[in-house]
Amino acid sequence: MLLYIDPGTGSMLFSVLIGVFATLVFFAQKLILNIKFAMSGGRAQKEMAEKVPYLIFSDSKRYWNTFKPICDAFEKRKTEVVYWTASPDDPALEEKYEYIKAEFIGEGNKAFARLNLAKANVLLSTTPGLDVYQWKRSKNVDWYVHVLHAAGDPVMYRMFGLDFYDAVFLSGEFMEEEIRKLEELRGIPAKELPQAGIPYLDGMKARLDSEKAAGEADNSEKKDAKKPTVLVAPAWGPSGLLTTLGPEMLTALKNTGYNIIVRPHPQSMTAEKALMDKLMAEYPDSDDFHWNFDNDNFNVLKNSDIMISDFSGVIYDYTLVFDKPLIYTDTGAGYNKDVYDCCWLEDEPWMIKKLAELGTALKKEDIGNVKEIIDKALASASDSNARDTARSETWVNIGSAGEHIADYMIKKEAFLEEEAKKKAAELEEEMAKKKSGKKKKKDDNTAEGER
Repeated sequence: MLLYIDPGTGSMLFSVLIGVFATLVFFAQKLILNIKFAMSGGRAQKEMAEKVPYLIFSDSKRYWNTFKPICDAFEKRKTEVVYWTASPDDPALEEKYEYIKAEFIGEGNKAFARLNLAKANVLLSTTPGLDVYQWKRSKNVDWYVHVLHAAGDPVMYRMFGLDFYDAVFLSGEFMEEEIRKLEELRGIPAKELPQAGIPYLDGMKARLDSEKAAGEADNSEKKDAKKPTVLVAPAWGPSGLLTTLGPEMLTALKNTGYNIIVRPHPQSMTAEKALMDKLMAEYPDSDDFHWNFDNDNFNVLKNSDIMISDFSGVIYDYTLVFDKPLIYTDTGAGYNKDVYDCCWLEDEPWMIKKLAELGTALKKEDIGNVKEIIDKALASASDSNARDTARSETWVNIGSAGEHIADYMIKKEAFLEEEAKKKAAELEEEMAKKKSGKKKKKDDNTAEGER
């Protein structure tokens, strides 16, 4: 009988094997390094531990809108950066940079195996879960930095998502308070938390401002300019709108006669494939109902008139950049925060508390009246002040996040390089003292023998 291993166990075993392999490689590297160090008085240390100054890792092409402003800032400074991506069609691979060297390093576990052996002074990523799942800290990376890929709370990541980073770029003071509380509760070292901003929102805003200035025609997905276009953009997971209200909500929206665009979270297409297949079969594309899976969400956000969501971070893209009305689902059960870092904290996350100020609540019992709720929300401008307040609280350094991030990384790399030189000098001095001591002892023994 063949031995069956379920996918979850298989993934875990593969991760264990990667860890064992990485450990053996590190042991071999250290052994060779020590031998060469002893033979050369430390001169081989730099040769063996040669690192790139800056390494960026992206686990998906959809995060290029976060990394592009950062890469642009480094390119402007004529500073070389290595960019690793786990997407073979990442737009970074097609960019004509002179100083940014982009490379596809494989998908899934293959990418993490490469990362676990990375050599860099500073490594930047938007991927949570460092040293929690497959991705382990490399002994040849000095400093790990996380950049948020959404506005809102860093504590809305899955459990322990940011614990093992050395620094996290933030975009609002409340975020620092949340992370510091988690660090205190878990007894982990305090991270550096520079206020940088949100690179991809900067890029989105610049694009919108450019199109407005140029007076470009609206390349909308609307089929009828007299009918509103309603964008449904939920989070993924058991608390997401499509899971909790899917058929009921989609049927009610189709009955409005409005143009409906449903844009699932990208993770839904892998983590909730059975649900998505079922809903897409029951609600196929038609003249006024569309499923949207564009890698770039700019046009679908720009061309819709109102958004219906749950607690997804895309709410803040929509309200803060495009300044448009929001309806959020309030089913009474709320979201299941057990898997998120925020479950450690007493207060509700900022982005959850803000929903009542930014939008109109849609309760389960009112789904049948969704058309009237949409019409009322479209006619109201009362939420604009709340959007201004939210923007000021969660989006610092508007338009210059990429510059701030590049500045921090360059300063940090210079500091790390200086510290490494001091350590190398101390090791050289220690080795010289040992050699001098051995020589003196040998000379003393020789002199004693001659007597």
